[in-house]
Amino acid sequence: MPRHRPPRRLGRAQLDHGRRPLRAHRALPLRLRSEGARPVNAVSQTAASRAAQPLNQTTQEAVKDTVLAPRFYTTDFAAMDRIDVEPVRAQWDALMDEFRRDPNKGHFTRNEAFDSFRMADLPPDLQAELLDFLVSSVTAEFSGCVLYAEIRKRVTNPDMKALFGYMSRDEARHAGFINDTLKDLGVGVDLGFLTRAKKYHYFTPKFIFYATYLSEKIGYARYITIFRQFEKHPELRFHPIFLWFDKWCNDEFRHGEAFALLVRANPHLVAGRNKYWARFFQLAVFATMYVRDHARPAFHRALGMTPVEYDMKVFRITEEICRQIFPDTLDVDHPGFLAGLERLRLISGRMAEAKATPGLLGKARRAGLAVSAAATFARLYLRTPRRGTPPADVRLSPAW
Repeated sequence: MPRHRPPRRLGRAQLDHGRRPLRAHRALPLRLRSEGARPVNAVSQTAASRAAQPLNQTTQEAVKDTVLAPRFYTTDFAAMDRIDVEPVRAQWDALMDEFRRDPNKGHFTRNEAFDSFRMADLPPDLQAELLDFLVSSVTAEFSGCVLYAEIRKRVTNPDMKALFGYMSRDEARHAGFINDTLKDLGVGVDLGFLTRAKKYHYFTPKFIFYATYLSEKIGYARYITIFRQFEKHPELRFHPIFLWFDKWCNDEFRHGEAFALLVRANPHLVAGRNKYWARFFQLAVFATMYVRDHARPAFHRALGMTPVEYDMKVFRITEEICRQIFPDTLDVDHPGFLAGLERLRLISGRMAEAKATPGLLGKARRAGLAVSAAATFARLYLRTPRRGTPPADVRLSPAW
């Protein structure tokens, strides 16, 4: 007998097009704590102290809303509240038990390695790119925390309330842990200010599922690739935070498993025209990562990998994982795939240069480059995907 009355089954149109809220949510009162003895001060300061202190450079960078920057999202909370997981109830309950056990409780406890780290020991270009990596990472983690916490707050459906409560707990730990690392350097991000100042983008629940599933799974692939590289070459490890990535990435994987179950419980999300939307999101996520990672050449040299080597490892892991729910995945090993991504990267660089050109000439250059970027993306999208049938058992284990 079910423990509660199942919610009314969410119709396709509702899940795809839910009613758009009038405005994004306001600031979230969050208590972000680490699991160690020392609390993580991840929330903003009081209004009085903030007024007396100008925003630091890292907070200003985190607030920026660009194509390549991590974004904040809002959605149709009423539609989320009507989601039914009964078709995958046994697997859902098993996953919720795993969340409840909280395998990483106590993992995010800092040690003396952080006290002994000296940023000045790194070359200047690596210093800048490590900071960029950390700021981007804390923004991405906190974005998930804000979205998940707000969904939990807005819904009454016990399945959704439990899931998003657990995931917001995990993302709060991640964001706080990274932000403490930034605070060691005197450049912590004001996450409370970020909650209020960052632009929110509205996605229907369907798009939230695609975007967050891919974000969590590619996050796993990125973290485990870095951890494995330093596991093989410990002499290259240039910051202690990378030692935490092994267990940390399992949180990302577990979150992705939750979205995999939500998609499996609503199979129309990967059928018909929706499978084309799913492929669009795969390509958008991969292309964004490729362009962004090439802006950190010193960071990747310090990893002992080129940006292409790192990205292709991550792409292959993520594409293999995506087969658990997507009937069509990207053929990342086709020569045209990498060539197309490289063309997008070059266009992105020229676009940045064109923005510095004033007047009509600059606008004309940007317009032409935008057309070239759209055409390149379209060619990548229209390339024949890898087609298969997702397995009967949707669950995977983090075995990479």
